[in-house]
Amino acid sequence: MDLAVGSIVEGKVTGITKFGAFVALPEGKSGMVHISEVAASFVNDIKDFLQEGQQVKVKIINIDQAGRINLSIKKAQPREPRQERTGGYVPRQPRPAGPRGRAPQAPKDPAAMSFEDKLKAFMSDSESRQADVRHAADRKNGSRRRR
Repeated sequence: MDLAVGSIVEGKVTGITKFGAFVALPEGKSGMVHISEVAASFVNDIKDFLQEGQQVKVKIINIDQAGRINLSIKKAQPREPRQERTGGYVPRQPRPAGPRGRAPQAPKDPAAMSFEDKLKAFMSDSESRQADVRHAADRKNGSRRRR
C-alpha cells in the first residue's frame, strides 16, 4: 500500500503528547495527528478522545521534505450533513415614537425605491438613532449640553 497525501489508512496510536498523538502506519512508518485534527469539536485534553493502543482511521494530509507524515482523524471521518438554520433572523419592527414625539415612517417597498430614496431613508433613521443615543448618554452621565 502506497502512503500518499489524501489516502485514508488505519493505524494504531503509539504515543500521546499535549500537542498530538503519534500513530503507527502500515509499512513500518509513523505519523502525527495534531490536537487540532483529532475531532471536529474543541479538544482541550487529547486523552479524552484517544488512548494508546487504540486503532484509528486517519487521512494523510501532508508529507514534508523530511519525510514526516501529518495525519488527521477528523478528515478521515465522513462529513455530517449541515443543518440549515431555522429561525434566527427576526425582521426589525418599527420603533415606537421616541422621546421627541416623532412617529416612525411606514417603510416603503424596498424594491420600488431608488438608491437615493434608500440612502435618504437610511440617513434619516441613522441620525434619529444617534440623537436618541446621545440624549440617553447625556441623561445617564448627568451632563447637560450647553447651547
